[in-house]
Amino acid sequence: MSQARKRDIYFSFFMFTADLRPNDAGYAEVLVRHLKALTAIGYTGFDVHIAPGLAHDGHHVEVESYARLKEAFDRAGFQDVKFTTNVGTTRTFDPTSPYQEQRKQALAYLKSRVDITSVLGGENTIMSGPFLYPYGIFPLTDDGEEIWSDALQDWVAPRFAAAGSVFRELAEYASEKKVKLAIEPVKNWETPAPTMVSEALDFLERADVPLCGVTIDTAQVVMESQGPAIFRKNVARAAQQCRLNYVHISAPDRGAVKDSWIPWEIMFGEIEPVYSGPYLVEIFNAIPPFDSSMRMTRRRFWRPGEDEPEAGVDSAYEVARAALTTLQEKIASHGRSHP
Repeated sequence: MSQARKRDIYFSFFMFTADLRPNDAGYAEVLVRHLKALTAIGYTGFDVHIAPGLAHDGHHVEVESYARLKEAFDRAGFQDVKFTTNVGTTRTFDPTSPYQEQRKQALAYLKSRVDITSVLGGENTIMSGPFLYPYGIFPLTDDGEEIWSDALQDWVAPRFAAAGSVFRELAEYASEKKVKLAIEPVKNWETPAPTMVSEALDFLERADVPLCGVTIDTAQVVMESQGPAIFRKNVARAAQQCRLNYVHISAPDRGAVKDSWIPWEIMFGEIEPVYSGPYLVEIFNAIPPFDSSMRMTRRRFWRPGEDEPEAGVDSAYEVARAALTTLQEKIASHGRSHP
C-alpha cells in the first residue's frame, strides 16, 4: 500500500457552511448527502465548524444538540467516519480578558467545545482553530484608534499571560476527554494575534501548557510568515515538543487546491518526516459569512443539492475530488523522493 493511501485525508465543511445547525433535522439530511458524496470520493474524515450558540442557551444544551446530530450521522452509516472541529473564541468568551469572571466564562465555553468535539469525533480527535484570542476582534485605544505593530505586541503580552491558567485547565480537561488541542494562527486581517506559528508556540511555552499543540495551515504560513528558514525551525520546534497536532492544506486564496500557490516541496519536505496525523483539505467557499468576511471576489463553487448548477463553474464535489487527487500525488511523490 502506498504512503498516500495510508494517510488520512479529511475535508473541511467550510465548503458548505459555517454552521451545522444541529437542531435542524432537515439540514442534517443535506449534511448527510454531502458526507456520502465526499466519502465516495475518498475522504476518510471531516472537519466541521462549531458556531457560537445563542447567548440564552446553556452550553449543555448545545452539547446535547450535537449529540443528536451525531446520532443522525450514525444512522446514515457514518459511525466509523472521523470528525474534527474548528472552534473560535468570541468577544464574550475571551480567555485573554483582564477580568477573571470573563476568563471563567471563556473556560466553560471552551470546555463545552471540547465536549462537542468528543461527541462528534470520539477518542483521539482534534479541536483546532483560532481559540486563543477572539477571532476578528481588533483592539482599540481610548480614542478609537486601532492598535498595531509595537503597541499591539505590548498590548497583547499581558492578555496572553492572563490566558495561561485558562489553557492549562482546558488542556487537562481535553486530555481527559482524549481530544487534542491545536491552536491555529491566522493572518493579520482576520485577527491581531496569534498570526504566526512561532507566536502560538511561544504562548504555550511561556504559559507552561504541555498538553496543547498547534495547527500549521499552508495558506496562513504563505500569507503570514517570515520565510522558509523560520518555517523549518517552527516545524522542527513543534515536532520536538509533540505540539504538531494538525496540518491544514489550503491555497493562499482559500480556493481550489489543484494548481495553487502552495509551496509543496518546502512544506512537505519539513512536515512529512515528522507528522503522522491527518491532513485537512480546507477550502472556503464564497458563501455567507465567508464571502463578506474574507472579501471574496471569485464565484461560488456550486453545492450539489443546495445551489443551481452554473455553466463554467466547478461544483464543490469536483473541486474536492481534484484536491484529494493533488494531495495524494504530492504525498506519493514525496514518499518516493524521501524514503
